[in-house]
Amino acid sequence: MAASGQLPVTQDLSSLRAKLQKLLRFLREALPISNAHTVDFYTESVWEKLVDLPPETVLSALRTSAAASEACPLEEAGRMSDVTDFPKIFCETSQKLVNVEAFALAAKYYSVQNLGICTPFDQLLVALHGNQKQRTDENVKLDEFMNLKKSHEVQAMSELISSIAEYCGIKQIIDLGSGKGYLSSFLSLKYGLKVYGIDSSNTRGAEERNRKLKKHWKVYRRRWKPDISGLALQTAKERKVQEAKCKADAEGVGTNSTTGQGKPSTSGFSSEFSGSVISDIRRQMENLKVYSHQEENLCFENAFSLRDLLPVNAIDPTSSSQIPKRKMSEASKERIKITSKANESNIYSPLTSIITADSELHDIIKDLEDCLMVGLHTCGDLAPNTLRIFTSKSEVKGVCSVGCCYHLLSEEFENPHKEYTQERRGFPMCHYLKEERWCCGRNARMSACLLPTESLFYRAILQDIIKECYGITKCDRHVGKIYSKSSSFPDYVRKSLKKLGLDESKLPEKIIMDYYEKYKPRMNELEAFNMLKVVLAPCIETLILLDRLCYLKEQDHIVWSALVRLFDPVKSPRCYAIIALKKQQ
Repeated sequence: MAASGQLPVTQDLSSLRAKLQKLLRFLREALPISNAHTVDFYTESVWEKLVDLPPETVLSALRTSAAASEACPLEEAGRMSDVTDFPKIFCETSQKLVNVEAFALAAKYYSVQNLGICTPFDQLLVALHGNQKQRTDENVKLDEFMNLKKSHEVQAMSELISSIAEYCGIKQIIDLGSGKGYLSSFLSLKYGLKVYGIDSSNTRGAEERNRKLKKHWKVYRRRWKPDISGLALQTAKERKVQEAKCKADAEGVGTNSTTGQGKPSTSGFSSEFSGSVISDIRRQMENLKVYSHQEENLCFENAFSLRDLLPVNAIDPTSSSQIPKRKMSEASKERIKITSKANESNIYSPLTSIITADSELHDIIKDLEDCLMVGLHTCGDLAPNTLRIFTSKSEVKGVCSVGCCYHLLSEEFENPHKEYTQERRGFPMCHYLKEERWCCGRNARMSACLLPTESLFYRAILQDIIKECYGITKCDRHVGKIYSKSSSFPDYVRKSLKKLGLDESKLPEKIIMDYYEKYKPRMNELEAFNMLKVVLAPCIETLILLDRLCYLKEQDHIVWSALVRLFDPVKSPRCYAIIALKKQQ
């Protein structure tokens, strides 16, 4: 490895398995709540089957728990010792929920943050950089190129990836599920990494977006002061101060230039060509005189010229022939050659390909070398496939994966008799959960993606109408986003029936409204049940993340692996990254 910093100590496989076993003990009792289909809420009497409390009691207890957690988090942490007494949460005979307070406390206890399985992001960055000074670029504001959520994600993840790449001495990055190419472009432009962005959809849009981003990036970089001696670039704050100081000088130059013979007028230049730029040029020319005797020994990242110091629109393209050609020194030619080669290697290449666990990288990337594999919010099975490719391909030395869309994961034990097109499914990955033949279920994985209560309420009543008026006892077909397009409940029912291919004309509006009035007093049941699902959602995510982390811990050739909270969960709810490094040759 290129750096010698000691990476943070993480929990070993036996410790993680012990936490996983306790989590499973809770979920065996609680999972029926997550897996209950809201569509069947009234037709299957879900509340009566799973909860032995009035809905008002559940709603009040959950709201009180949430308020207590915000007000006194440390006091609540002290109560965590009670959560292992499961008979107090669920009835031993009926398996129904009987203690909402203990239920909420247990769900919070088994969240990722409270289990203590995360490695602090800042601690990891310090370890990766060792004694080297961390590269920072506070002037770069990503929200000028993308929305605030995406800029937050790209900023944090690109900093981590570049640090890992530098630690491992790697220059090539493979970004799986690269989508619009935000992360790939930024890794290439800011950190000078060679990035291959692979996505299953057409990547022409990402390529065009990257071209525009490069254009804006160059303009953005021109705001900084180029320093011939290789010193730090001028900050935006310093430039504002200098602009104020040089205002009079700029006006003087503009006025005097019209009186002198042979001096070009600045009146045709844009307002961007301000006095501060002219002052910069004068100062840089002075610096050139001072450093001219050192020219042959200087090593520039970019070769600056007078034209480089001017704004793009301050140069008339037709005037280039009037500038006398200057013979270029051999040293200058060599510097340009080196810069060109560097620019050729620091590129982003969007590629279109479907990735599976068995994909051959050499067939997709012709110049494959030692690399890092990364993924920002890789959807469904792509996240576990990223980890499997990492473990099986010798060229992939490290991985940094943030998954999402858990509801799209394929499960090995969800439908044992169903045939899958791919041999390996997304869940479970680790040996322990495979031995347990553990299954979450799609509804449980969907628990973090719940719709508004009224939308669910409408759909649950519709299911009863379909059952009683059309004789259809099971209807799994989706009605789509009809709720948002409906003006009333009768309008929702008619549009839904039409989409399902049922004759809506046989139902008078009075019958439709009778169903609505019948269930309206019980709407609080659905609201309370919805909140129970929301409370359980972090436990489902913990299970999926622990499964992936244990899988990596089981691999002998992986020297280090960790779970890191990379993003602010308020800005980006899917905020956890799985990171791992292989043993180096």
